[in-house]
Amino acid sequence: MGLQEEFEEHAEKAKTLPDSTTNENKLILYGLYKQATVGDVNTGRPGIFNLKDRAKWDAWKAVEGKSKEEAMTDYITKVKQLLEEAAAFSS
Repeated sequence: MGLQEEFEEHAEKAKTLPDSTTNENKLILYGLYKQATVGDVNTGRPGIFNLKDRAKWDAWKAVEGKSKEEAMTDYITKVKQLLEEAAAFSS
């Protein structure tokens, strides 16, 4: 399986993460996903009154400069880690 296929598979698995997944971890995944699919942040930072979008933008900005391949690999690793934590927590 190639990196792109594995990335897409884990993007689907990420949708099954429990509601207990922290916002911090969701933002990390968001930033890595955007970096892997779009590349470096390409929009202006949302305004102060748009906290949710601002946090998402900040998470994306935090991984600026990573190659798409590196972002995909980090994303896959993070999804695996969160799924393992969820499995351990629920058993």
